[in-house]
Order: sequence, then C-alpha cells, then structure tokens
Amino acid sequence: MFYIIGAVVVGLVAGYAVISAPDSPKFQSEEGILDLTQVHVVENPLKLKGDWEFYWQELLSPEDIQIRSARDGNHVRWISIPSSWLGYRLDGQQLNGTGFATFQVVIKLSEQDRNERLALRLPTIFHAYKLWVNGELLAEVGVVGQDKSSVTPQLATKLVFFQPESDRVELVMQVANFHHNRGGITKYIELGGSDALTVRTNLKIAAEMFITASLLVIGVYHLLLFMLRRKDRAPLYFGLFTLLFGIRSLLVGELMITQLWPAFPWGLQFKLEYLILCSGGYIITMYFDCIFPNYVSRWFRLGTRIVTGAFCIVVAVTPALIYSKMLLIIGVMIVLHMVYLMVGLVHAAVWRREGALIFLLVSVVALFSVVNDFLYYNEWSPIGNTSPLGLLVFTIAQMMLLSSRFTRVATNEERIARELQEANNKLTEMNTNLEQTVMERTHALSAAHDDLRTSYDRLLHSEQGRKKLLAYITHDLRMPLSSMLGYVEAVQDRVKPERNEQYLKYIQDNTIRINRMIEELSFLSHLETGQVSYRMESVHVTHFLRRFYEQYELVVRDAELDFRLDYSEMEDQGANSPVVEMDTQRLEQALFNLVSNAMKFTSRGGLVRIALAVDEVNDNRYAILSVQDSGTGIPPDQLEQIFDRNYRYDRPGVDKGIEGSGLGLAICREIVQAHAGTVRAESDGKTGAIFYVSLPCK
Repeated sequence: MFYIIGAVVVGLVAGYAVISAPDSPKFQSEEGILDLTQVHVVENPLKLKGDWEFYWQELLSPEDIQIRSARDGNHVRWISIPSSWLGYRLDGQQLNGTGFATFQVVIKLSEQDRNERLALRLPTIFHAYKLWVNGELLAEVGVVGQDKSSVTPQLATKLVFFQPESDRVELVMQVANFHHNRGGITKYIELGGSDALTVRTNLKIAAEMFITASLLVIGVYHLLLFMLRRKDRAPLYFGLFTLLFGIRSLLVGELMITQLWPAFPWGLQFKLEYLILCSGGYIITMYFDCIFPNYVSRWFRLGTRIVTGAFCIVVAVTPALIYSKMLLIIGVMIVLHMVYLMVGLVHAAVWRREGALIFLLVSVVALFSVVNDFLYYNEWSPIGNTSPLGLLVFTIAQMMLLSSRFTRVATNEERIARELQEANNKLTEMNTNLEQTVMERTHALSAAHDDLRTSYDRLLHSEQGRKKLLAYITHDLRMPLSSMLGYVEAVQDRVKPERNEQYLKYIQDNTIRINRMIEELSFLSHLETGQVSYRMESVHVTHFLRRFYEQYELVVRDAELDFRLDYSEMEDQGANSPVVEMDTQRLEQALFNLVSNAMKFTSRGGLVRIALAVDEVNDNRYAILSVQDSGTGIPPDQLEQIFDRNYRYDRPGVDKGIEGSGLGLAICREIVQAHAGTVRAESDGKTGAIFYVSLPCK
C-alpha cells in the first residue's frame, strides 16, 4: 500500500506539471476597450480577454459599425471572450450554439508599440469567420453567411501581421456557426510582436510534430510486432491505441492536418476525432486485459463493447451538430474506463504484478491530461490541449513495459528450449547407455581393472604435478635469491654506501616476495587452470617500470650487461600517462621472467632494454611493455613455440652456461593473459629478440 500511495502521489505531481495552467491574462477589456498603454506587447505577448461588443444575428463590417454608432449612439451588448454564445442571455432568452454574430474590441497601445510590427495568433473559431484590423480584412477562414446553406465551415489556426497606424487598434470579427454545438470565439486570441508570436507558434508546431511522430512510429512498430507474433495481442491493442491517438494529435491543437492538407474536409476531421475518442476507452481496456488477465470482469468487457459501438455508430451517422453535444458524455465514459482500470491496477500492485506500479503512475498522468482536455473543450478549463503530451508519457511507459515482457518471453523460450535440449540429450544418453550398462555388468572385472588403471594415472599425474611445482619454485626463487645476494655484497663492499638503506629495503622486499611465493605454492601449479586470485589495482605503468628498473638494475649490471629504461615520451604526457589494472607482484614476476630470459641469452657487454609505448586499436588504448636484448635472436619459425611449457631453445654462439626449466615464458604468458593482455616475440634469428607485453589501459 505504501508503494501504491507513493505512485499515486508522484502521478498527481506529474499530472499537475503536465497540465500546469499558464498565467491568466492580467489585462482585460472592459465594455469593448482594452487598455494596453502600460505594457509592451511586442516583448510580452498577451491573450485577449474581457468584454467585446456583441452584435447578434448581424454581420457588420467596420464601416457598418461606425455608421450605426453615429446613428444610434451607444446601444451595444457585451460578451465575455473567450466563450461561446451558447447559453448567452439575450432579451430574456438563452441563445443556442448555432447562428451568426459580429464582435468588436478596441485596443489602446503604448507609445513603444505604435511603430512596431504586431501579430495576432488566431485559434480555431467555430466555424467560419472574417477578421478586420483597423478596417483592413486580414483573415478569412471558411465562408461566413446567415444560414446553413451559405456557410462553408472550416477549421484552421492563423498568424496574421499588421502595422498599427496609431495608438488605437480596432478588431472586428464576423463569426457564423451552423454545424457545431458551440459557436463563437471559444479560445484565446494572442496579441504580440510578430517575431515573438512567430517563434512561439513555431515552437508549438515543432512540439506537436515531435509528439505526433513519436506516437505514430511507436504505434506502427507495435503493430508490426503483432504481425510477427500474433499469439500475444497486447502489441495489437497498444499499437492501435497509440496510432489512433497519434492521428488525433494531427486533428487538434495546431491542426497539423490542415497545415499539411488545407483542403482536408472538416466533417471528416471532426468524425475522426470523435471516433478515436469513443474507441479509446475500449482499446485501452482490451490492452489492460492482455497485460493483466482476469482483472477485467466479463460484464465490464461486454458493457464497454456495447457502449463504445453505440457511440461510434451515432458519430458515424449523425452530423456534427448532434454528436458534438455528446462530448461531455464521451468524456465521462472515457474517465470511467480509466478509473475502473486504475482500481484494477491497485489490485495488481497489491499482488505485486510486474509493471503494475508503472502502469498506475502513468495512468494518473494520462487521466489528468484527458480530464483537462474535456474541461478545456467544454470551456471549463483555461489550460490548453494537454492530452498529446500526457499520452506520450503514457505510451513511452507502456512501450518499456511491453519491451520488458518481450524480453522475458524470449528469455523463457530460450531457457525452455535449452532445458528441452538437455532433456533430449539425457534421454539419448540413457538409450545409448543401455547397451553400455549391460556390457559393464558382464565385464565387471574389466571395469575394476579400468578403475585401478585410472587411480594409477591419477597418482602419476599428481607426481608429475609435484615435480612441476618443484620446478616452478626452483625457477622463480633463484633470481630473487641472486638479487638479494648481490645487494648484500654491495652493502659489504660499500659499492654505494648512500644507497645501503635502499639495498636493504630491496633485500626485505625480496624476502617478503619469497615468503609469499612459498605461501602460495598452488599459484605455480594452478596457473593454467585459472585457480589463482589476483590483487588488482590501478597503477601508472611509468611508476611500475621505474620501481622494477631500480630493483633489478644491480642484478643485470652485475651480469656485465647494459640495462636501460626508456619511457621518455610517456613522461611528457603527465596525467595522460597510461594506467593499467594490474597485480603488481604478479606482473613484476612475468616481466622479470622476460628480463631473466634476455640475460641468459645475451653475451657480456650486451644490452637489455625495457621500453614503454602506447598504442590505440579500435578506440581502445593499450600500454606496450617491451624487453629487448642484443643476443643472437630466435629463429622466426620457433617464435610461437617458445611460450609452450617446458620448451627450451639454446641459442648458438652463447658461451656462458645457461640453466632453466623452460617454464619462465609459459608462466609469463599465463600471468599476462590473466590481465587481459597478450605477449609475443619478434626476432630475425640474428640480432637479438624483442618481447612485447600488451595490456589494456583504463
């Protein structure tokens, strides 16, 4: 219940954000005069509101109004704009929605606005109109007349521009309606600078185009999904719902359909809008029933089908003057659908059904936007058309829910297929093993002999593993002990007394390293099986190589070899120097194996060089550590074999005795591969060899 209440609260807040009302106009016309001398409308466009002169059942031009005013004086009625003349009391009677009338308002401009180019943004006005500004006819939508036969209805939004000649702007508008339940100026007319209103209009059009395109694409996509997999009907109803309301967004708001197709019949436009509204509740109910089965009762499903069909038939066969009177009833029907479904969502959320909370949350947002739209089109809400945005939020959330369902279904199908395959394999294996079982029972002695042979092989393999483990220890303890001995002799012989403490530190480090190698005996025997743990940390490669060089410099030079470290290019990079995720001790062991290998096969006076470079491959950065020697090299045809376990190659022409188990390069390769890296060698077989260790950078 806590999560449900939280979802409802968030939905209410989101719904309020979606349909937050704009500021009401601060300036209102009184008795046909709108005083704007204290505001700069060029920079701050205003929505016209207040009393306009009202001439019922008269189509007057600006000249006619002037003649009447001069002849009869000020005997004028007033009507509040925006509003319909439906229900307006005239001579003790209430007017109906059909008829014709003339409206007039006079606007007084400030000195700043007199010489500016102004614009009027005209909304849809039911159902035909003419507009004069200062006596000039600037806009005409449809054909205005005094009866139904002479009126040609049309719906369109307009943006007209004019240059005021003085501080006084007179607006005269003739409006005729014989085809809709409501007639008159029912929406705000905006006045402002031409640039400001043009930008505002273009932004609204762009926003509606984005929402419409999104709804249409999502709808078509889910209909295609249903065509590919017809067993699940949820994409069908969701695709229909999204596609239909994407089409409806073309028919409301900025009337994108009339801007793309000016000759689009207004009657068909109205019927499509009302048919989509009527069918929306039924479609979303069927979609909900597919997502959460058994939550929609049978009687509700049948009732909504009958009511929706009846409304659609009425809309299809009757004129707009009749079915437009049912707008409030249609709105109540849709809201009842949504409330019923939200009750079902609460039950689904209580039982922790997947997606129920998200469905409930976005349904609250959609409910607020839809309710506001019905109130707006019935002139009970000052907030504009919000249903496209609310439905887009609802649609995106449902698309995520359906994607999750598709992913789960696909995963379950893969799992079931895998389980069936495994079961089939087991059955096949059982059938195959029937004969083998008989043979095993008839050859019990042979089976016992095989068991004994297997035990013997295991013991032999264990003995071989022990010998390999001993070889590992012998191979890797020799060099640290030699290094320690070199540092002890350096201290005793006072080679560099100022570095005695550093040498002692190196001796201590090597002692710790040997103890660690002894404690982790399983490391050497389990490298190839991946049973060794690594203590990874982010390390600057330049710092790692500097410590390695200082630690083993004396050992290499005692072998009468020139030992060099080259990473001058990396020092200039500063903070951009390569950083690698590594186990420093493991990687140091691998690198020392390469240095040790180079020392073995390089004659006295030769060179051992460590270098660092950076390479980029497919936008990935790699640190390249290289160990180069000046020995006699390795034959190119053996470069791939030298990393195999126990492989040894004695380079000809080397006069000093070389000992080794042949495990060093194999150990090096396993350690580097554990760091997601690679190791390779290059040599022409004559002038030494170069080993490259490539490690991915962070």
